[in-house]
Amino acid sequence: MEDVVIIGSGPAGLTAGIYAGRALLNPLLIAGQAMGGQAASTNEIENYPGFPDGISGPELAQLFQRQAEKFGTRIVYDIVTGVDFSKHPFTITTYSGPIEARTVIISTGVAPRKMGVPGEKEFSGRGVSYCATCDGFFYRDKEVAVVGGGDAAVEEGLFLTRFAKKVHLIHRRNRLRATPIAQKRAEENEKMRFVWNTVVTRVMGDTKVTGLALKNVETGEESELAVDGVFTYIGQVPNTDLFAGQLELDEAGFVVTDRRMRTSVPGVLAAGDVQTRVLAQVVTAAGSGAIAAMEAEHFLAELEGQGYPERQHEQ
Repeated sequence: MEDVVIIGSGPAGLTAGIYAGRALLNPLLIAGQAMGGQAASTNEIENYPGFPDGISGPELAQLFQRQAEKFGTRIVYDIVTGVDFSKHPFTITTYSGPIEARTVIISTGVAPRKMGVPGEKEFSGRGVSYCATCDGFFYRDKEVAVVGGGDAAVEEGLFLTRFAKKVHLIHRRNRLRATPIAQKRAEENEKMRFVWNTVVTRVMGDTKVTGLALKNVETGEESELAVDGVFTYIGQVPNTDLFAGQLELDEAGFVVTDRRMRTSVPGVLAAGDVQTRVLAQVVTAAGSGAIAAMEAEHFLAELEGQGYPERQHEQ
């Protein structure tokens, strides 16, 4: 029987581990296959407080992990395959077997949104990528495309200019959604080329990606662009399939929480990108993880001598 089980190892989950550990709750964190969540696949994070010169995503994730383990968080690399929140204590099923938990903190994060065009799935890992930090090195002196217009697309596109000889940024609108500082850097980078008002309709190739079929959304004009790889940053979808029918989700599939990170089931908290949020940033994910851990501590304190709670509480 575990007092606190944290599902997910991004900034929210690891911060929850830090706070739960400091509260002497001996938390168990199920990390999945890799540590750090979306933040760990980001080349450079410039807006996390305390690092005025910026810090790489993988390095920040390592610091989070080290601090969580320092305070007693036990981290296991395992995959959650099912949950049962219908009765208390809760049951979490993993590849290694079932785990019973008095409280659960969900921080499973999000996954990249796919373009959903022919060729994308077939060439995934053979020219189609969703992580410039992971795969950028393989495109040294080659031409690549980045699809999207937000911060992730622009910043990862800039990272790719370290390796590629040309980066084509394809955006369905005529202006970027990225922050002004990121836009300015992209506009000033001679390796960046902008393809406005355009969407990808097909990924082309033989054994690997050789190009993209494009369509101008204003004129309807179709064209082709020869590239060796394509990196997609067109949004994210929450990793909440496990919780459908167990927790209240919004229309986009994100976990609905109150300001104390409580879900529709007492004792189950959610933090980070997996929940409905106004701003999805590392700093807000960390803050929500801290709140979730403290709420778990309060929930456990209320259980002392009171039996198990009903499946309802004030939102």
